[in-house]
Amino acid sequence: MLPNPEADGPIAARRARREDDQGAETLRFRRLLAALGSGERTGRSLSREEAGEALDLLLGGRVDPAAAGAFLIAHRMRRPQAQELAGMVESYRRNGPQLDPGGRHTLAFGTPFDGRTRTAPILPLTALLLAAAGLGVVLQGGDPMPVKYGLTQAEALAGLGLDLAHLRWPQVQELFGRHGLALLHQPRHFPAAERLVPLRVAIGKRPPIATLELLWSCAQPAAVQVSGFVHAPTEALCHEALEATGVVQGITVKGLEGGVDLPTSRVAIAAHRRGSHQERLLLQARDHGLRTEDVELTTLASWCDQAGAALVGDGPLLAGLLWNGGFYLWRAGLAPDLGAGLAMAERLVRDGGVEAWRRSLIQELQAAGPS
Repeated sequence: MLPNPEADGPIAARRARREDDQGAETLRFRRLLAALGSGERTGRSLSREEAGEALDLLLGGRVDPAAAGAFLIAHRMRRPQAQELAGMVESYRRNGPQLDPGGRHTLAFGTPFDGRTRTAPILPLTALLLAAAGLGVVLQGGDPMPVKYGLTQAEALAGLGLDLAHLRWPQVQELFGRHGLALLHQPRHFPAAERLVPLRVAIGKRPPIATLELLWSCAQPAAVQVSGFVHAPTEALCHEALEATGVVQGITVKGLEGGVDLPTSRVAIAAHRRGSHQERLLLQARDHGLRTEDVELTTLASWCDQAGAALVGDGPLLAGLLWNGGFYLWRAGLAPDLGAGLAMAERLVRDGGVEAWRRSLIQELQAAGPS
C-alpha cells in the first residue's frame, strides 16, 4: 500500500487541514454540539449567546441534518437551562416574523405545538372572548406534528369558521389591528422553524425547542406572556427565561395537556410575575359554581358542535369557557378580581357579544376572499 502523502508532516497539521475543509460554521456547530454531548464530566450547558448562535445556524439550514438531530437530542438529554432558553427566544425573535401590537393590551399564549389528544381545548374559545372584550390575543402553532399529532389551534379556529392559517403575514397584522386576534401558523409564516419539524419526527421526542415554543411570541412587546407547563421544574425555568428576555409580565399555568387551559375538575395552579414580584395562584372552579369534569376530545366535528354551543351559553364546554375567560380577564386587568372577571365573561357570552364578534370576523374573512 502506498503511503498517504497527507501523513507527511505533523499529525496536528493534518487535523487542522481536515477541520478547515469542513468550513467555519460546521466546525463551530460541531463544537457547540460537543459541549452538550460530552457527558457529565466534560460536557456543559451553553451560554445564552451560544444557544442563540446554535439556533440561528439551525434556522438558517446551515447544519447537516445528522448533526442537527444529534444536537436536539443531546440538548434534551442534558435538559435546557434558563440562559439557553433565553438565547433561543432571542434567536426566534431575530429570525421569525414580528407582529406589532400597536399599543393594544395583548396576551400571547404559548401552548404545545403538537396539539391536544385527550381533553377538549378551551383556548380557541377563550381567545374569542378576550378579543371581543377588546384585548389583543396572539396564538401560535402549526400543522399536526410530533409527538402527539393532536388537534391544532389552526384546525380548531377553522372549525369555528375562522380559517386564519392561510393569511399572508401583512393580512395577519391588518386583522390584528382591527380585531385584536392573530394566529401565527408556522408553515406559512415561519418556514425556517418549520424546517426543524422533520428532525422532531426523526428523534421521536420533544426537543428543547418545544419548551421554547411556550415562551416565544411574535408580538413584541406583548403585555402578558402566558405559558403552559406540565412539570414543576419547568415553571421556574419559564419565569427565569422570560425575565431574562425582557418580558415584564409572565403567567405560567399548569394547564390541561401542558397548555394554558385551567381545569374545571381540579385545583388550577398558576403564577403571575410582574417585574420582580411573583404571585402564586391556587384556584378552584367549584368555589364559583363551575366545577365540571374536563371534557373529553373525540373528534373535531364533535368539538366544533360543543364549541358552538358554548359560544351561545350552552353545552359541556361552557363552564370551561367562563372559568378561563374570567381568569384571563382578571389577570389582564379588565376586572378587579376573579369574581368580577367571571361575571364579565358570563355577560359577554350570555348577551351574545362573543358570538356576534365571531360572526363579524367570519364575514370580513369571506369578503376578503382567498389570500
